[in-house]
Amino acid sequence: MQQSEKSTSYSDGRLQRSERSRQAIAQALIELVREGEPRPTAERVATRAGVGIRTVFRHFSDMETLFKAMHESIEEEVYPLLEDPTEGSLGERVEKLITHRGVFFEHTLPFRRSADLLAEKSKFLQSQKLRMTKRLRENLLEWIPELGEPPSDLLEICDTLASAEHWDRMRHSQKLSRSRASTLIKKTILKMLSEKS
Repeated sequence: MQQSEKSTSYSDGRLQRSERSRQAIAQALIELVREGEPRPTAERVATRAGVGIRTVFRHFSDMETLFKAMHESIEEEVYPLLEDPTEGSLGERVEKLITHRGVFFEHTLPFRRSADLLAEKSKFLQSQKLRMTKRLRENLLEWIPELGEPPSDLLEICDTLASAEHWDRMRHSQKLSRSRASTLIKKTILKMLSEKS
């Protein structure tokens, strides 16, 4: 093998190892948050990933860039759970929407709680929360376009009822089962929409 080929092979190997380390670090953060550790330190992330602390900051200059990598991975995993609307009666659409939301929220709430705790020091996490709130509102209107008609107060209330914050409170503060929380949200939204008409 010529010298240039050896050099290229060595360089490619280093790049592959570097990318594996980067992925392992991001995955370690995801696992720690998912397991209930909302504010893992760089040291905890390094230990879980099986790398040194300097390796963490060689790949991610600070925790902010690590949060970005985590969110990119999470979005790829959970955004498909926000399914496109299907046709059907109002009751059928509300049923499906809230069922999908329940699945989505159960996957994302550990990361949302983590982001809420860390957002004060992170412009990225602040912007992500606003972006997700906007996306969920758009998704709500895709499923229930009737909410786009006046009065707008009804949209605001239903947007809150179908929000991550409301789901979190019902599931964790009020200790309701996933099924019970979902049923109550569906019933309340349908009741309000029926009163509108």
